[in-house]
Amino acid sequence: MSFPLIPRRSQIGRKTARILRQARLSGPVPWVIAIMVALTVVAVAGGLALGNLADNARAEIAGGVTVQIVEGAPQDRDRQAELALSILSNRDDVVEARRVPDEEIVALLEPWLGDAGLAEEAIPTPALIDLRLDGELDEARLEDLRASLAQSAPSARVDAQASWLAPALEAIASIRYLALGLVLLLAATSVAAIWLAARNALGANRATIDVIHHLGATDSQIAGIFQRSVALDALAGGVAGLLVGLGAILLLGRQFANLGSALVTGGGLSQTDWIVIATIPILGAVLAVLTARMTIVSALRRIL
Repeated sequence: MSFPLIPRRSQIGRKTARILRQARLSGPVPWVIAIMVALTVVAVAGGLALGNLADNARAEIAGGVTVQIVEGAPQDRDRQAELALSILSNRDDVVEARRVPDEEIVALLEPWLGDAGLAEEAIPTPALIDLRLDGELDEARLEDLRASLAQSAPSARVDAQASWLAPALEAIASIRYLALGLVLLLAATSVAAIWLAARNALGANRATIDVIHHLGATDSQIAGIFQRSVALDALAGGVAGLLVGLGAILLLGRQFANLGSALVTGGGLSQTDWIVIATIPILGAVLAVLTARMTIVSALRRIL
């Protein structure tokens, strides 16, 4: 008694492997993924750097208060500044009180006013006192400081340093949200590219898929062969995109470092940030594989 020859699962797997005839790097998928990963790396790095910059700026100015003695007469200005400094230094909630030397104020104004205007005292400069308070700074504490200086230094203006940087911090937050939106848009674009590539590959190999399916291959086996190829393509493109993105990050970092600003240097990337950036190609490959599998399995259920 003879039995029909039934192909083994390994034989079916080898036959299904012929569905994708193109080499892994010959199609557009790796290059599309490389571009998307490179842009994502730059966007993520920018968002992380801006977050670090904002956090460092907040920590730097936490509890910081600036007292300006706005008085046109130099003698009255100096007298009120000394009285204000004495009063503030004796407060229990003041950690540090320092009058900013006039030389520092002149150095700050010199790029804007020039040497001639400052030398001729064409524009009177205020006396500045830099304060550092303990604990959280709120409007009630600012009002208390203003009240303590009202009689001895009526020309004093008390402002929280955080209020000066509030617009800049809000702008940084907006840019971070923009970077997040860009990352989501790039992810959606990558999904669309993988979906189109999967649909095209399925249509190009429709006859082969019908034959192998009749030989006993399941939808999962067919999708598995395709998704392995996509995984290799995605990893190859992801690594290439990562290298390009890292090159762009290093170049931009060097350009910003040349500015010599303490605020800019506070936006460096930490070790955790670099680990997050390094995982982007892996996440891209996982997204590509899931998209390819869902696309192929869904299409096969409709046409077979």
